[in-house]
Amino acid sequence: MVKGELISKIAKELDLPKREVALILDTVFKSITESLVRGEKVELRGFGSFRIKQRNARLGRNPKTGIQVQVPPKKVPYFKPGKYLKIIK
Repeated sequence: MVKGELISKIAKELDLPKREVALILDTVFKSITESLVRGEKVELRGFGSFRIKQRNARLGRNPKTGIQVQVPPKKVPYFKPGKYLKIIK
């Protein structure tokens, strides 16, 4: 499912215009992103939680040339599924 399909499904289910649903969905995504940028954890009970993890510097390899390169430390988003998603197999 892509974002457009999700918007269509929500709009149909709630009998709302797609434009309003798109605005709501964009606001939700923006709020989650801004919270993660501030270093906060975002928890959606039952669905899952988002947080930022710190990856340490490491030695990587360029797949084309095989030359080793230093990969700097970085922060990456991490999603931990909640109980509703864990039942999916």
